[in-house]
Amino acid sequence: MKKIGQFFLSEWKDLKILLRSIPSLTVTFFVLSVVCANLMANKELVNFKFVALDCGFVFSWIMFLCMDVICKRWGAKACVKVSLMALLINLSVCGLFALLAKAPGMWGEFYAEENMAVNVALNNTFGGSWYVVLGSGLAFMTSSIVNALLNSAIGNRVKSNSFGAFALRSYVSTIIAQLVDNFVFATVVSKIFFGWTWTQVFVCSAIGAVCELLCEVFFSGIGYRVVRQWEEEKVGEAYFEYRKDLEHLAG
Repeated sequence: MKKIGQFFLSEWKDLKILLRSIPSLTVTFFVLSVVCANLMANKELVNFKFVALDCGFVFSWIMFLCMDVICKRWGAKACVKVSLMALLINLSVCGLFALLAKAPGMWGEFYAEENMAVNVALNNTFGGSWYVVLGSGLAFMTSSIVNALLNSAIGNRVKSNSFGAFALRSYVSTIIAQLVDNFVFATVVSKIFFGWTWTQVFVCSAIGAVCELLCEVFFSGIGYRVVRQWEEEKVGEAYFEYRKDLEHLAG
């Protein structure tokens, strides 16, 4: 038990130093994109027979671009830790929304429409369904781990620091991780609760992953410039020194 306690204390200290090292604007964009994607997943954007995209798609590619730049600079382990923190914040927000949805009182839109159904619909939307929250949380964490490990593995093999190398590790890890994300969510939520067929699960997951990748491709140049600026300005050196000290003590 003592070793377990020491492990968690060490990891907590590691996370605190990491969060002080990553620029706050990047962490803010990351966490907000996770929360917004989860909330806007309640509204469909495109819905054809084998093509289904919700409005969370608008934010989901931002999550993966943030993960790619964090992984490029701080590594896979750091990326997974920040992803876990973002997930916990998202779950906390969902829980708070669910409690507030049960609070007495009317939404502002109720007074505009004077229709109780509007108030009920908004409460249900912001209150969320437990299986949607569970499915999205499981999908996000699984895809985050896949994305971080693939991104880091490709980066270790491709030593170049060019945009092409950044694009390779980002695009490959993103398309696979997005496919995992969509597939896990579609399996846990859409197939079980909405009666999707396996064909719909596979096809919609693949199409969604391609669409999300295209968004990241369009903005990946910005991500690469941000990472290069961090490297030139030696952003996050305190975390690297801390990790070196730990390795030295362990050795």
